[in-house]
Amino acid sequence: MTFDELQAWLGLSLTPGLSAKSYRALLSAFGGPERVYAASRSELGRYLTADLATRVAGGIDNARIANSLNWLEQPGNRVVTLADSDYPQRLLQIPDPPPVLYLKGRRELLNRSALAIVGSRNATPQGILNAEAFARNLSEVGLTIISGLATGIDAAAHRGSLKCDGGTIAVVGTGLDIIYPARNKALAHAIAENGAIVSEFPLGTPSIASNFPRRNRIISGMSAGCLVVEAAVRSGSLITARLAAEQGREVFAIPGSIHSPVARGCHALIKQGAKLVESAQDILDELNLSTIRQTPAQVEDNDDPLWRAMGFDPVSFDRLVLLSGLTASALCAMLLERELQGQIATLPGGLYQRIVL
Repeated sequence: MTFDELQAWLGLSLTPGLSAKSYRALLSAFGGPERVYAASRSELGRYLTADLATRVAGGIDNARIANSLNWLEQPGNRVVTLADSDYPQRLLQIPDPPPVLYLKGRRELLNRSALAIVGSRNATPQGILNAEAFARNLSEVGLTIISGLATGIDAAAHRGSLKCDGGTIAVVGTGLDIIYPARNKALAHAIAENGAIVSEFPLGTPSIASNFPRRNRIISGMSAGCLVVEAAVRSGSLITARLAAEQGREVFAIPGSIHSPVARGCHALIKQGAKLVESAQDILDELNLSTIRQTPAQVEDNDDPLWRAMGFDPVSFDRLVLLSGLTASALCAMLLERELQGQIATLPGGLYQRIVL
């Protein structure tokens, strides 16, 4: 793409009030951004409001695109347009592909086989471990893991995939010069270095609630399927799952405790036809992909009074005393030891839950 063509793509994308839908309509009508700018105001008026037609007919606003051009001079920063051969081919299959994507990181990941992993921001310790493990195992066989850089399950999925060669893509709802949430700054830098961060939103776009459901269509659209690890019944993750289904992607869900609020969204998806999965291999089988390296199954110790009493649901200290037959002091010591070993997590409300590794 020539510099003039790049300016034209950016100029249209940064025109105030011009939606992605209208942008695509102009491309369909005129053949490319440069031809759009060469059209008369009356010709543009067939597809745009009078105000928009006047803005576009006025030509490229060089001051408006200057910030983007400066950003593109930094290593690893790119703009990918619908005219580029490495534009994500799966996105071309959805009803509303973004005309322009801002990219920081590895461009070659855009067309790799990929799976979306999403879930609750308020994830349980077990959910975090599940997301990391699934992402790591799937990345080991070359799947790129796509998520949204949110806290909780998203961040865990990115961390798991960064441990392997499959790579990870974070699709964000802000401009790429803004990291949101700020607590994921170190993770975002790691993804930019070893994976890719993608946004359809121009530089400087702040965190706006309405942008995040919109970015979800890109997360699902770039993927062969979508795995929901944990989700409440009213969750943004369910929006991603719904979009995935509408786009013809496979939807997977990990079941959880019937008592857990963040399992109910997954259970609802399963009732609606999502594939129940217990291992990464279940996903690979459904997608007709390779076999993963199996990890040894965890050995159950049925003679352990704490494990017998604890089960897999969150449980209070008093109930553990009652069910285990242990003294309070002995139970305290065992809980502390196993928490330090990463086998038990302490939850809000004074509850404990065992963690399956």
